[in-house]
Amino acid sequence: MSYAPSAAAVKKIDGIIAPYPEKSAALLPVLRVVQDELGCVPPEAETWVAAKLGIQPIRIREVLSFYTMFRRRPAGKTIIQVCRNLSCTLAGAEDIIGFLKERLHVGPDGTTPDGRITLVTVECLGHCDHSPCLQIDGIDHGPVTRDGVAALLEELRAHE
Repeated sequence: MSYAPSAAAVKKIDGIIAPYPEKSAALLPVLRVVQDELGCVPPEAETWVAAKLGIQPIRIREVLSFYTMFRRRPAGKTIIQVCRNLSCTLAGAEDIIGFLKERLHVGPDGTTPDGRITLVTVECLGHCDHSPCLQIDGIDHGPVTRDGVAALLEELRAHE
C-alpha cells in the first residue's frame, strides 16, 4: 500500500518546504500536515515524506517515536496522555494509569473499541509542579486523583 496525499496536502507541503534552504528542516510541519490528513502517520506515509524531503526513512521513524504529538496509528476522538516521568510516578501516576486502564478497558497506546478515547503514556508533560498530571486533548489537569479522573471521564461522556 502506498500513500498518495491529496492535492491540497501537496500544495500545503510544498509551501512549507519552499522557504527552507534544506528541505529536511521542514520535517515536523510536513509530518503535521500528513497526520492532519490521515489522523496518523502510517509506514507508507513515512516513506513518502522521506522521499519528498530527500532523507532516509529511519529519520522519519526516529522523529515519530520521539515526539508524542505524532501518532503512527489512528487515535480516538479524545486523547488522554498521562505523564509517567519521575515526579508524576512518585506522586501516583502508575495508580492513575491503572485506574484509566481499568475504566477504559485499554492499555497504554490503546483506543477504546468505540474509537472514542486513546490512552497514551508520555515521558513528560512539563507540569511537574502539579503531579501526577495528565492531558486531555491538549488541556493539562493536575494534580489528579482517581476521583478527579473519574469526574473528567464523566465530563467527557456528557459532552458526546
